[in-house]
Amino acid sequence: MRICFVSRRYFPAISGMSVYAQNLLRELVQAGHDVTMISQYRGDAFGTRVYGGGPPPPVPGVRVIGLEQLGEQEGGDFERDIATMVETICAEHARKPFDLLHAQYGYPTGWATLIASKRLGIPNVVSIQGGDGHWVGSCCETHRVAMCEVLAHANALLIGGRSFVAEVCERLGSDPARFTIVPGAVDTARFAQRSDDGLPEAHDGPVRLFYHGRVDRRKGVLDFIEALALLREQGTRFAAVISGIGPDVDPARELAARLDFTDAEIRFTGYAEYATVPDLYRQADVFVSPTYAEGFSNTILEAMAAGLACVSTHSVGVSDCLRDEENGLLVDPGDVPALARALTRSVEDEALRRRIAAAGLEECRRVYSWTAVGRQIMGVYADVVHEAPHTAFSEALPHDPSCRFRAEPHLL
Repeated sequence: MRICFVSRRYFPAISGMSVYAQNLLRELVQAGHDVTMISQYRGDAFGTRVYGGGPPPPVPGVRVIGLEQLGEQEGGDFERDIATMVETICAEHARKPFDLLHAQYGYPTGWATLIASKRLGIPNVVSIQGGDGHWVGSCCETHRVAMCEVLAHANALLIGGRSFVAEVCERLGSDPARFTIVPGAVDTARFAQRSDDGLPEAHDGPVRLFYHGRVDRRKGVLDFIEALALLREQGTRFAAVISGIGPDVDPARELAARLDFTDAEIRFTGYAEYATVPDLYRQADVFVSPTYAEGFSNTILEAMAAGLACVSTHSVGVSDCLRDEENGLLVDPGDVPALARALTRSVEDEALRRRIAAAGLEECRRVYSWTAVGRQIMGVYADVVHEAPHTAFSEALPHDPSCRFRAEPHLL
């Protein structure tokens, strides 16, 4: 099968979308599919600092085409970039026809793919991941209409879990029967500890608390720092690492400085090449993700695969893979005192820490393998590849200049 995979952001951007794409592309190539990836990327200094930027690197066995997000970089003009994506998909199809288009993210990539699919007469699959399901469409009328059209007219919709389906349907009025649940997945061998039991080895020094991912207040990173201040106040010993880049690196550093944290207490490591990430997990004991919402958290799955105890939240996306007191400790998003109590338990109760870590590791190995998930996605391809695309929608969208993402497009 000849597949065009349209990515919102691939490496060097470090995000769950990049990791998802990398693993899926590998599975597709190994299964013998002919794959082209068209990926958007930030080429400006600001976008590079926030997400990592520059053209996507080569991917073994995949034709890779990078499209700089010139419209987004110049005033949040998503429409300009959508037109470029559509033109590029159509030009590649003319060079060598595709059998199917697969978009990552509902807008702008899903909308561009829906238009290209209509023009070319080939079916499409759209993965709803992260922010497109949580807030895109609540920002303005332009994006509400686009998301609703994608949800109504894609040949297939993939999404990470039931809680995410419920949120999207409540917010945008979609039919839950339209979605196929495909959970996140992780390369479990890549993140495995070097210990016999797969858990972190004993070490001298305080329990190591680890935050990794986009440094974004919507991921709860500021709540984490405030909770650490409560741990210090009560005399609980810890060592914390915050790894990653994102829109709130400076506010996070400023908050840590205002609370008089030393580098020994909270260490900011900045951008991490993906090849180095498994070793970062291996240098921790507890993974902390106080997120407000996820599609399906790749970082939590990586932490489970690395045998770390997970402290997170009762939030969309997380509740599909973690259960409080069973394979994690969960608190309500934004509840800093409760987060501090959960962190204290994870630090002071070694038996609890090892029990929930072992349960998470066992479930991760059993349920979240990329071999199984890749096979499920390819099954969806096989179901829709002979379908005609839906064409009963207008390509014209209402123009609503009030959208907050036009001023801060990197947050979309």
